[in-house]
Amino acid sequence: MLIKIKGGGRILLWIIPLLFLTVFYFYPLASVFKFILEAIDRIILDIDFINRIWTPLSFTIYQAVLSTFFTVLLGLPAAYLFSHYEFPGKSLLRIAVTLPFILPTVVVAAGFNALIGPRGWANLILMEIFSLNEAPIHLLNSLYAILLAHIFYNTSVVIRVVSAAWQQLDLRLEQAGRVLGASQWQNFWKVVFPLLLPSILSAILLVFLFDFTSFGVIMLLGGPRFATIEVEIYIQTMHMLNFPLASLLSVLQLLFTFLITALSIKLGGASMAPFMPRLRGERVKRLSSDGSKIFAMCMIFLLVLILVLPVVALGLRSVTQLEAVRGGRGSFTSGLTLDFYREIFINRRQSLFYVPPITAVRNSMIYALSASVLSDFLGMLAALALTRTQRKSIWLDSLLMLPLGTSAVTMGFGFIIAFSQLSNALYYYPLLIPIVHTLVSLPFVVRVLQPALAAIPQSLRQAAKALGASPFQVWRNIDLPIIGRAVAVSAIFSFTISLGEFGATSFLTRPDIPTIPIAIFRYLNLPGALNYGQAMVMATILLIVCGLSMWLMESLLVNVSE
Repeated sequence: MLIKIKGGGRILLWIIPLLFLTVFYFYPLASVFKFILEAIDRIILDIDFINRIWTPLSFTIYQAVLSTFFTVLLGLPAAYLFSHYEFPGKSLLRIAVTLPFILPTVVVAAGFNALIGPRGWANLILMEIFSLNEAPIHLLNSLYAILLAHIFYNTSVVIRVVSAAWQQLDLRLEQAGRVLGASQWQNFWKVVFPLLLPSILSAILLVFLFDFTSFGVIMLLGGPRFATIEVEIYIQTMHMLNFPLASLLSVLQLLFTFLITALSIKLGGASMAPFMPRLRGERVKRLSSDGSKIFAMCMIFLLVLILVLPVVALGLRSVTQLEAVRGGRGSFTSGLTLDFYREIFINRRQSLFYVPPITAVRNSMIYALSASVLSDFLGMLAALALTRTQRKSIWLDSLLMLPLGTSAVTMGFGFIIAFSQLSNALYYYPLLIPIVHTLVSLPFVVRVLQPALAAIPQSLRQAAKALGASPFQVWRNIDLPIIGRAVAVSAIFSFTISLGEFGATSFLTRPDIPTIPIAIFRYLNLPGALNYGQAMVMATILLIVCGLSMWLMESLLVNVSE
């Protein structure tokens, strides 16, 4: 393949991304497999071997199935609402229900903590109203909290995938069914549902994959009683130092995720509706009947309650002093305050081991900027290789997409195994954080840049070459100005992913160099109003940055399409 590519520069387009994947993706995963082969005797001879595997695996599947069921139960009616009706505030609500999907897990955990936690709004208000001594709502550290967080996270996936397919269905098919005497219910089951089924199945598999590989939600909201495969890998590695069992669980998790990803990709090709509407938005109508108004009101209420309220509660909690008074039955002090924001700059106890929250913000910014630059550089090389080679490079595209089917926890564990033999390994681990963040974001960067490069007319490049421009000058003066917005979108996307990444970072970070998600996790597990308030502040900062990033990406993408 490489021999047919003219010029050493084009060969580098292949070599550099493949070398990066080889060293920082395939080598760590190969190290995990090698570790299992070397320690297989110790693993099998463990008396509790089957139970140690079956317990986290069974709970992982159980909670993923339940979470997927309730997510689809909420997402399908919501998809119908967005694809069929026009109502005031629809655009704002669409943004609000999309935002949770890009939020880091620690922000989601902090939001639910601020809403239904022991010191959350719901409990403190109920304690005041009913003069209670203890919080009446005990949802944290339970399966219910896990399910709520997963519904919060993944409902937007169902809405986006299914509503897009629903809008593309040809309305004439349903009209023909009605002419032939089919009721509205028969029309749905005989005409609409079979056409939507590939999209629904694709959404179900995506949601199940996200729930199956959930880590931060289980760690922060599930508590010590619940452990998925991801959490068990972390516990066995960082707490028990049981690398053989952690390796076996990692391989098991990889097999499941690759299988689910393959099924999702296969269904994704068939998820497009075969009939296109004649007019854009011809299916959308106003809320006219009483039934449609009641349906819309109920759905909007549920979406706001589950998807919007935790985010609002988080922001308000970061600027509110709302703590129960000890010894005072059902009483708490309240009031607006910026003290929690001021305290992130201060070492109040003058501890030698204290790391100010603002330091965690600085560390996350450095890591995110580094990952953004590195992923854009590698993504640009990979996208150029995919668009400028003589033969369609399906195999390279497939290799670049492999990290999508690998959880961040497994990658973090692979890094521990692969690079633990280095001298002063603990010193180098934080330097690997931007690299693992780049692995996570690289597939998305390639997906953004490749279509933008492929859309550039070849005649522009040929005209520049005819005028004597070198390949580098063609890229700098023709390609780069045209794809500038796409580059900016991919950089912002990488920055946002890196800023909130929690799974792999929890393996590689050091106590003195925390990131924002790691610091939030620590502060949420520490007692005291000040620690809780600082966790809310950092989560709010992360929320604002993610929200602004999404708004900026949407603006850039609109301009690109225009």
